[in-house]
Amino acid sequence: MDDVKEIRRGTLQEQTFYEQVGGEETFRRLVHRFYEGVAGDPLLRPMYPEEDLGPAEERFTLFLIQYWGGPTTYSENRGHPRLRMRHAPFAVDRAAHDAWLKHMRVAVEELGLSEEHEHTLWNYLTYAAASMVNTEG
Repeated sequence: MDDVKEIRRGTLQEQTFYEQVGGEETFRRLVHRFYEGVAGDPLLRPMYPEEDLGPAEERFTLFLIQYWGGPTTYSENRGHPRLRMRHAPFAVDRAAHDAWLKHMRVAVEELGLSEEHEHTLWNYLTYAAASMVNTEG
């Protein structure tokens, strides 16, 4: 046991979820695939007033990267996320919620994450989708 070195408290750092699932590339793949679905969705596409979905894709990617422990670029550029406020101008009903999750489910499954990581991500996404609903219908 003489050759065992003591590890000082605070020197071991757990990886963030962001790092565990592959970092920026994983979140870019997720969001890109999601927006491929949104682009052809007659219910969701009108909620994106910009003709080019690229800026929305970038904002969502940076938000998820920051949320899951990556760089804080989103807040540095846009301030506090204020998700409900940012979505308030759009009528988000149960049908929009379901359509959003349908496209996100495809995107999540295509990542090929471990069961644990997929479960963690999906739980957050379903919670987030539910919290954006702001109208009956």
